[in-house]
Amino acid sequence: MKHHRQGKASAGLAVALISVWGVAQADYPIAGLTPYERPNDAPVINQVLKGDDWYQQALTGISKPYPNSLGFLEDQGNWYTPFIHPGMTGRYDIRGWHTGD
Repeated sequence: MKHHRQGKASAGLAVALISVWGVAQADYPIAGLTPYERPNDAPVINQVLKGDDWYQQALTGISKPYPNSLGFLEDQGNWYTPFIHPGMTGRYDIRGWHTGD
């Protein structure tokens, strides 16, 4: 009898997930279904704003004069890059991200 209840619960969960997925699909495009083409209604980045606070964060632990190799920051868009976020602690924290903790 115990297995029978688990089966009903699993079936109920599956129905709930399918119904939620159906709602989510109607509200927002899923770009991964056809990876070779971008959906027409997918969001588009029109502008990248990088203020002084962004550069201060990106250049944490790096002293002037900044090396030419950091020129890539000018082309950095709104995508994730680990370069501008704290990484590991201890002896691996060569930029001093975690010294204030």
